[in-house]
Amino acid sequence: AEGFTVKATLKNAVVVGPRASRVFHECPAKPSTFRKYYERGELPIAVKHENRGNSIAWKVDVETLDYHHYLPLFFDGLTETAFPYELFARQGIHDMLDRGGPKILPVIPQLIMPIRALNTRNHQVMCTTMKVLQHLVMSADKVGEALVPYFRQILTVFNLFKNKRNLGDGIDYDQLKKEDIGKLINETLQIFERYGGPDAYINIKYMIPTYQSCLTN
Repeated sequence: AEGFTVKATLKNAVVVGPRASRVFHECPAKPSTFRKYYERGELPIAVKHENRGNSIAWKVDVETLDYHHYLPLFFDGLTETAFPYELFARQGIHDMLDRGGPKILPVIPQLIMPIRALNTRNHQVMCTTMKVLQHLVMSADKVGEALVPYFRQILTVFNLFKNKRNLGDGIDYDQLKKEDIGKLINETLQIFERYGGPDAYINIKYMIPTYQSCLTN
């Protein structure tokens, strides 16, 4: 019988414990739109095989890309963990952030939905996404401030996992990549505060009450 029910008070009743929380369990993601575009040959990239590993080769000059179209599309690929989709999405984003300059800021509202790849709770996806967020914030002027109004959508998962070190099925990935997700979350929050302007800290604190300012401490 379930606890706190009439049946639970009966003689010889066996009371079952509460159900295990699934708050940290991975939420499988559907195949991304990014993957569909790649499989249709509609992305200007290809695999570049090198002695030190695989990378991506752009078929066009990155500076000529329509960032309103391609940057959200590549961000959509953050949920991918399989080769070559994960490589293309991750490296493509970093290449575009390196060379986007003033093209990046106007696209921020379109990036919020794919940034919620964090909600998959997949360790590899979360680590990749946080590194992308760090790069995004520092990629161009005012980007950090532009993200502040979206902290309530972005930081929920940060609060859940900020004290985590290994995440169940993600342990092997953690050991392979030497990632400490708690440390990565704290680094990302500090970058948000440093680049987010005067309202950044109070908005981080609202979502993560235990966060301590890196600017005042």
